[in-house]
Amino acid sequence: MSKNQLEHIALITGASSGIGLALTRKMLSENWQVIALIRSDFPADDKFLQAHLKDGQLRAYKVKDLTDYGSLRHALEEIKSKEQRIDILFNNAGGGLSELRSSKQGRELHYELLTVVPYIILMELKDLLENGNLKTVINTSSQVFRFTKEFTIENLEHPKTFRKMYGPYATSKLALSLWTQAIAPQLAKKGIKIRSVDPGINNTLRKGKDSGLTAGFELFMKLFSSPPTHGANLLFEAALGKHRNETGVFLLKNRVTNLKFTEHAQRVLDKITDIYSHEFLGGSILVDG
Repeated sequence: MSKNQLEHIALITGASSGIGLALTRKMLSENWQVIALIRSDFPADDKFLQAHLKDGQLRAYKVKDLTDYGSLRHALEEIKSKEQRIDILFNNAGGGLSELRSSKQGRELHYELLTVVPYIILMELKDLLENGNLKTVINTSSQVFRFTKEFTIENLEHPKTFRKMYGPYATSKLALSLWTQAIAPQLAKKGIKIRSVDPGINNTLRKGKDSGLTAGFELFMKLFSSPPTHGANLLFEAALGKHRNETGVFLLKNRVTNLKFTEHAQRVLDKITDIYSHEFLGGSILVDG
């Protein structure tokens, strides 16, 4: 395929399943090039995706574990060595757990995956975004944090209690939206716009995979929620629709919505900046032995 410079390029994390997969298909259908950062291969029997992998409109980069800094660093270095620009970065990869677990770095796993890793990906790919035309970042968040009653940095990293959905998952998504708000002025100096977005309730359940949902909500999702194309459309609209010139905002049902605990936004940003600088960059000389 001729990579026409007029074509737009999107990088999508978590592109091989759920909302990310639906978004990948939508972007390809809209004649975008898609860079996919994925843990699992695309379905081998999907002729549409396999054809675009073959012609180069879809380019996949594998990462064993997004929360393993060695694995993440290797994948991001490969992207930086092979790609020239990114117009839109969709920080979409995520997931929920049914128990308290820690990352290799010793932090609660939801926080590592949903709050810290999207920042690392943004920082590592910022130069490619600056080379792009649209210079836009969309962070997939969640309205579930509206039920959060307490918020502290300490509880993000090392929760004392655990609740499905409404515990570490919710606070980590809130922290993602808070740093999105806090970093916006800094990115604006480089011409980059950033927004966090609730993609709605989508049936992203996968057989044999821990959903991290309460039993009642999982049943509700099976019976009443929208297909992943709904969330993909909301992310697409958040990137290219009526709010495309706004930055730092949280979008719920495609409307700018106020966040809770905004007094903590700068501290969240400072904390994850410190993690990035001292742990991800500081450990770069130790890449995989």
